[in-house]
Amino acid sequence: MNLPDNERRLFLKLYNSLLVFVNNKYKIIEVLTRPDEIFDQAPEDIERLKEKLYSDPGQIDSYVRENPFGFSSEELKIISSWRHFIKGRFYLVRFMKSYAVFLDERNPAKAYGVKGLAMQWDLVTNLPRIVEATLIPFKDKIIFDGAFSCYNLFFGPEMKRNILDRFRQAKARYGIITSLPFSPEESANSDSEKLRGFLSSQDSRDIHWQEIKEMISNNPELLAVYSEEMGKVHARRYRKRLREIGIKEGWFATIDGIIIAGGSSPVEVEEVVDSLLPPEKRKLVHIFHLK
Repeated sequence: MNLPDNERRLFLKLYNSLLVFVNNKYKIIEVLTRPDEIFDQAPEDIERLKEKLYSDPGQIDSYVRENPFGFSSEELKIISSWRHFIKGRFYLVRFMKSYAVFLDERNPAKAYGVKGLAMQWDLVTNLPRIVEATLIPFKDKIIFDGAFSCYNLFFGPEMKRNILDRFRQAKARYGIITSLPFSPEESANSDSEKLRGFLSSQDSRDIHWQEIKEMISNNPELLAVYSEEMGKVHARRYRKRLREIGIKEGWFATIDGIIIAGGSSPVEVEEVVDSLLPPEKRKLVHIFHLK
């Protein structure tokens, strides 16, 4: 979930040179002439430099125009992209294989896949957690600028469910965003993916029930998606009940939460379903395997 060493070194070289440029304007640190001297400075002074940078993003354009350290056009392109930073408070909700997932507090929420520099992610426990961070693009990735504040605030079960539901909706609406800048118009998921997100848990179904009904009313083709997802929900319940009454294996078909057919193979069940239902209802059937 961290940048490779060569990319981390490149980022620090570019980013620290930008901080030196900002310091030359504001004189936060009395003596600072080289990017490598950043590592010797007090953390609070570095944070003050960052605040000055983010409060006036136009400094990034000035830096690129002046190019005081003689960087290549490719390196200047990386620095120029930092105008698209996102600074604020996030919920750290998941650790994935390639990144940590930061969920913003906006409405509608967005989820970002974020890499660290040399972050010890295993020290952050009891997710979700509130963090203060600045997300910036780096090549085709999103990283944060080296440090973030993690609040020692832990959520109860209901609040956790609400946060994770917001994450599911963000993922259903936009996916997990892994590059900046982000365009909702270009990246918004289809209505079927949004509906799947709304149906992904009982809490989500309860919260978004009115939206679910409106989506299906406006687009009847989504009824097949609804039936498929709810069929999975009903199948989980039926598997438990069927085992309780002694059935160890079989294939079953449901529609609207009702078992309408069963057999020893999917072909056998499909033949029964075809004989029972008109063709337009066939797409609303969910077939599951008990084993």
